[in-house]
Amino acid sequence: MPKFVLLWTDAAIWLLMAVLFAYVLMVRRDANLRATWAKAFAGAPAMASAVVLAAGLLVTLADSVHYRLPLPAAAGSTASAVAYDVRVRSLLDALLAPALEGRESTYSLPLHYEGFTKESLEVDGQVVRSAPRLSFGGAHLSDPTRQWLADVSLRALGGAAAGLLGGLLLCALGAVFYGRHRGIAFAAACGELWRGESRLPWRAAAWALLVLSVLVGMVAALIGRYHVFGTDITGNDVLYQTLKSVRTAFVIGALATLATLPLAVGLGIMAGYFRGWVDELVQYIYTVLSSIPNILLIAACVLMVQVFLDKHPELFETGVERGDLKLFLLCMVLGVTGWAGLCRLLRAEALKLRELDYVQAATAFGVSHLRIMRRHIFPNVAHLMLIVTVLEFSSLILYEAVLSYVGVGVDPSMNSFGGMINFARNEMSRDPVVWWPFAAAFTFMVALVLAANLFADGVRDAFDPRARSLRPRVLKPIAKT
Repeated sequence: MPKFVLLWTDAAIWLLMAVLFAYVLMVRRDANLRATWAKAFAGAPAMASAVVLAAGLLVTLADSVHYRLPLPAAAGSTASAVAYDVRVRSLLDALLAPALEGRESTYSLPLHYEGFTKESLEVDGQVVRSAPRLSFGGAHLSDPTRQWLADVSLRALGGAAAGLLGGLLLCALGAVFYGRHRGIAFAAACGELWRGESRLPWRAAAWALLVLSVLVGMVAALIGRYHVFGTDITGNDVLYQTLKSVRTAFVIGALATLATLPLAVGLGIMAGYFRGWVDELVQYIYTVLSSIPNILLIAACVLMVQVFLDKHPELFETGVERGDLKLFLLCMVLGVTGWAGLCRLLRAEALKLRELDYVQAATAFGVSHLRIMRRHIFPNVAHLMLIVTVLEFSSLILYEAVLSYVGVGVDPSMNSFGGMINFARNEMSRDPVVWWPFAAAFTFMVALVLAANLFADGVRDAFDPRARSLRPRVLKPIAKT
């Protein structure tokens, strides 16, 4: 029986999922919120981006279930205590076991069967410079020069077909639920969805799901025999590192954004509502904070955290727990140092709201300040919190890449897009160039950030009244009679 390990970020991620589930239930009961979120998903880019973000969230959740395997008992041992492996694994590691265990000696090209660097090999009694065969990639091929292309093509086509079939089954299941909701037959529901006649652009979501299913099917068919994205200088699979970096990006984007809310919301509403010396004090604090370069402030905080972790190694049983705590504290540091912008926005909104008639009436009737802020001010600035939270998600993913690039970000023992790009600096200067680690990290990070930005645009258009009123509208021409 494995020993489950609950990391700091695991607890935060699952707690966040519980809060998200509760919020979804609240939206289902509130007609106004349900209509507003329907507007957020009304655009095809936002709907397709939601599918991509949902796939990234599934990878994050699979990588947030950690455990340690028990070690086999020593021969002749009678001890009842069970010893566990020092390596902390996750459910994602179990799914990617072939890529994790198929380690090579050094670089290898994507989907190749030979190493990237040539070595001195003895062939027919003569020493020649040649690329050695990989121990995992293409090891099943007896004559790789003739079999490699056909094998890769057949596996990729078979995986694409299986992925397409799985995607079509998921789309059919969605059509069944859509038909039940609309009270129409399955064939009629499929026709409406195919023609794009539904209220929400489910056709865009279906296309995004089919593309993702085909890609996942191809990777699943190839990962058991090849390194899909090649290997790095240590021989580790690049695809495995890239998928592990998705969790780091989601943790940074979600937790660091949520860490800004307590200070930004509390101080922003207080400054706008009370005004006077409270407003001046809050303005002084966030003005001083904004005057300090963020990189220097974050670097100083991260280095202090690093010193604390180095002086207390007894607090951690494994290196993964140490690196995870550093990641969690980095999110807190980003939250504590990045609340000024949202606080300034909420202060301005609270200054306007406190002058409205219903707030003045509540004050005249003797309602307490805390109750007024909680019942009248906070609900009317909640949409700003949501918009800024979604917009900051992608910004923090890029911020983590910059911090890891300069050496003050995620612990080197953990996978992240910034760490992969940092390690790729020397590889890009080689001759010939080792391009695939950088390309993999760049492609996944851009896809994730682009999806987050497109989804944020939909949320902003739905929740910000000014964005809805100022957005250009396309008017249909009036038919002449």
